[in-house]
Amino acid sequence: MVRTRPLRVTVDMRLTKKCARALLGIVTLLLNLSECLRMTVHPDKDATVTVSSSLLLPLEQCSVCKVNGAENDTQTTCHSSLALVPDEDVTLLFNCTEPPQSAFVIQIHRKIECTNDTCSPATGVAQPSLFSEFIRTLIWDLSVPEKTVMSLDFPGDRLKEMTESELCQDGYQYTVTRTNTEGEVKTQTYCKNGLVAHIHIPSQATVSLQVQKGREVDPSIFTAKPIKKQSRMISVTPEPDTIVTISRNTKAKECSVCVGEGPTCNPKELVLRAARNTSVKFTCPQPQDVFSVEINREIDCTEITCTGNIVQAESSLFPDFNRTFTWDLKVPPGLSFQLDFPSPGMRQIPPSETCPDEHTYTIITYQRTGLATIGIFCPDGSVTRVQVLYKGRVSLQVPGDRKLEPLDFKVTVGPEIKMLAVVKVNLPRGVSDTDFLSANYPRGFPDDDLMRWDFTVPGMHNYTVSFLNHTESLCRKKEVMVMYHKARGKVGIQKTLADPQPTHRQGSFTMTLFNCETDRTKQGLSLKFRVSVMRSGHPVLCTVNLLEDEGLVLHFEKRGSDPYCEMRKDSVLQEKITVPSGTKARLSFLDCPSEDLRLTAVKTIGCQNLDSCSVTGTLLVVPKMPTCLPTLLQSFTWHLIIPVYGTVDLLSPSGNLRQSLPGQECNGSVSLHVAEGDGSSIGYFCSDGTIRKVQVHSNVSVTATAKDLSLIQGPFLNVSFSEEISDSIIYTVQPKMGSPALLATPNWPRGMKPYSTVSWIINLPGHLQADLLLTNISQPKCGKGHTFIKVQTLGSPEEILSRREDKKAEDKLMVPESFYLNMSNCMPENGHFSVLSKVTLQNTSKLLLSGILGAVGAVLLLMLIVLTVFLVLRKKKKMMVNEASIYIGKGNIFIPGDHVFPKTRSDSESHVYASIEDTMVYSHLLREPSYVGAIQDHFQGQPVDTYRTFMALQDRVPEITETAADHEPELVPEMYEYRPFLDPSETFIPSRPRTPVDRQDSMGFMDRRMVDNELYTFKSTGDINTIRLSGADQILDPEIHLA
Repeated sequence: MVRTRPLRVTVDMRLTKKCARALLGIVTLLLNLSECLRMTVHPDKDATVTVSSSLLLPLEQCSVCKVNGAENDTQTTCHSSLALVPDEDVTLLFNCTEPPQSAFVIQIHRKIECTNDTCSPATGVAQPSLFSEFIRTLIWDLSVPEKTVMSLDFPGDRLKEMTESELCQDGYQYTVTRTNTEGEVKTQTYCKNGLVAHIHIPSQATVSLQVQKGREVDPSIFTAKPIKKQSRMISVTPEPDTIVTISRNTKAKECSVCVGEGPTCNPKELVLRAARNTSVKFTCPQPQDVFSVEINREIDCTEITCTGNIVQAESSLFPDFNRTFTWDLKVPPGLSFQLDFPSPGMRQIPPSETCPDEHTYTIITYQRTGLATIGIFCPDGSVTRVQVLYKGRVSLQVPGDRKLEPLDFKVTVGPEIKMLAVVKVNLPRGVSDTDFLSANYPRGFPDDDLMRWDFTVPGMHNYTVSFLNHTESLCRKKEVMVMYHKARGKVGIQKTLADPQPTHRQGSFTMTLFNCETDRTKQGLSLKFRVSVMRSGHPVLCTVNLLEDEGLVLHFEKRGSDPYCEMRKDSVLQEKITVPSGTKARLSFLDCPSEDLRLTAVKTIGCQNLDSCSVTGTLLVVPKMPTCLPTLLQSFTWHLIIPVYGTVDLLSPSGNLRQSLPGQECNGSVSLHVAEGDGSSIGYFCSDGTIRKVQVHSNVSVTATAKDLSLIQGPFLNVSFSEEISDSIIYTVQPKMGSPALLATPNWPRGMKPYSTVSWIINLPGHLQADLLLTNISQPKCGKGHTFIKVQTLGSPEEILSRREDKKAEDKLMVPESFYLNMSNCMPENGHFSVLSKVTLQNTSKLLLSGILGAVGAVLLLMLIVLTVFLVLRKKKKMMVNEASIYIGKGNIFIPGDHVFPKTRSDSESHVYASIEDTMVYSHLLREPSYVGAIQDHFQGQPVDTYRTFMALQDRVPEITETAADHEPELVPEMYEYRPFLDPSETFIPSRPRTPVDRQDSMGFMDRRMVDNELYTFKSTGDINTIRLSGADQILDPEIHLA
């Protein structure tokens, strides 16, 4: 339980008196400087706690006091270092000119003692709440008997081995100090998040954990258990096609490696080839100090491909041993295997050096003359590729307890080479010195062989080659020399090792080292050389004079993050350069390619009031740029500032403007972007369109972009200022015949600004009219107000169209004359308001002619029908002789199977009637084409040769006279029943017949439409007058009247 109470003298006078009595007057001397902290702590019974001042100050300036008695008791004992009694409440009073949490450190000592079987206590415990705001050092003194080792296991975060100078960034630093059997003391520091899961402690050791103030501590830090000193068991599982070799590398005694149930032990080496779980036993407690591990794989290459790449993922095999990963590579004779290193590349080092990350790569080759080392490399260099002849090996060495962080080497089949190796180097930009070594350095270069380096030098840089150290062999044949070639050059420069080497040259080059046939009993050839790169030292100078260009500002900036491009303005190095209007500047550009620079220009145009504005307007023209500039002008922006109560008018100097929209994109070399003063986009425009003028009721920016604006001739726009308009934007449009005009709302398709309005004034010639189509409408959900789309002709107050977002309306409209299209936005709650419209012109005279021709055609068709009816009636009238009326009763007039009238209809008399009245001709029915067709089809069946006279009944229903045929089965019609002329259920379409004779062919067939006709009933009875119903003309019989 910890109780703290801070007392600050200069703030609380009452608390100051208490602190003064407790400190026996010391605080009075330091009234304005001291800070007091009172707290009560209770250490564990097995912990020895020491509170010490970390400041070298006198006792009266910084001390810790033990309060004896109650809280208000003034009897204290003060010290610079104070040891607390375990398992007792202790009240402490800190007084120091610095904050106590920073001025004092806490050490908490515990002991762990082990027997051959157990440790007491078995856990390295901590007291989390004790002095949690101070810097604490938890110390455990460990002791074990002889021939026994204490194993410390860290179940949570594994540890990572660090150097003495490295600090743990998370505030938790472990330190292990151990003494071996020979009395040597070894100290090792660790941080969290590593690979070390356990630490073996000999007979005497100390483990400490330093925790920064404010950090939490787990109650359990580690667990301890004794193990026999003579052995250690490790379980490993090699990967397929992998050979694991455990070899002894020191003269340590009594340590072997064993495998199997026997087990089978070997004091020097053990090889594992099977990809299965294997238990490996060492007869010493720390075999990582005695043995090293090699993990080998083979990569075979054909003439085209290789079986894999050099990549080693994080391995769980022997993480605390010194490990060497090797890859054996082989290609067909005459070819080379090619290693491509990841960016930026590798750096070559001599054998005496080590890599900073302790990951050392070695490339060797097997030649007829023996093994040769191409080089030893570390990550982060300029060597990007190595080609090695025929057969070789790549190895990676990683020390024990070092986390494996390998690189991925791409292995491919290289070209045919006739030399030991080819090394490709990309030299960095800027000032640099890179060292290189010959193969087998510092031993002798292979006899009668050669090696080449291909150097890529960045542009605008010079290189210098200098030999730092070399030894020459005793030649029996040929001679040692160096050959230089320019990139893709055929003519070379030959030099000896003693000659001056190339200095301050430009361009990429190759360097080839030739060895002679040497006396192998003598010292061999070795070479260490350096390639220095520096800038060419020729900056681009340019003077920019904007004294006479009012409102023009130039901006220079880097496109990329190239650190070697230097821009200076008046000899001052700057990341971005701005040349203001009305100034003159001397610019300098060093190692800045044109593609890495961006030049933009801005010009401001405006006037104070409308009276002072130019009447003819101002042409937007790109001024001539200085030719000394190292890059092209690709963007020019004009800021147009409107006067009070004014509007900016944009017109094309030649022709009309066209907005870049789907189907009418601007694909020219120049693009104009128009935006409002607040950055809201209006749209992209170009020439050859239908927009005569754009009026904007706000400040406007016009940006012209092109690959090189200096090559564009002529002005882009004509800018003038006019009286204030009521809308936000007004377009004046002159559509063209044959080409639809597309009209888009500002910032299409993303939507208009809230509460903004836009209008189009569409001027139509007198003989044309327009079809307006709203092709793409996006309506928002309005929070306030409504969106409106209105159309009205010019000079008319009536609206042709008025549409809101919550109401549907037609999307297509025909406008007969010039009109006004207006759109306004609401305050959207969700979504946006955007509209794309299309205006298509049509010729009014053509439409009138089409209407006239249609009307004339209809009249002619009607006259033709009337004439046809007249002729038919006239012909029928000639064929009529007497009054007659026809009634066909229901049923069939002949029995099925009774074949009568073998004659054809034209030859028989079946179509002859006794008499018929002229008024019985149903001429009005001939106007119905369906009826006429039905009648014509009706008389294509069996002919009828008998006419029976019927007497008219009083209710105008015809009287039916029975005959013998009426009494036939299934054929007798119903007597005295009203019969319509046409069955309404059948109309003129035959139904499913009960006999071979169709219903309409029977005597009972009647037409309902004749029921109410005054000619429906028969007038009289008497002799039958014949009448022919065929198409052939007949001689009319004398008219016979029935009595």
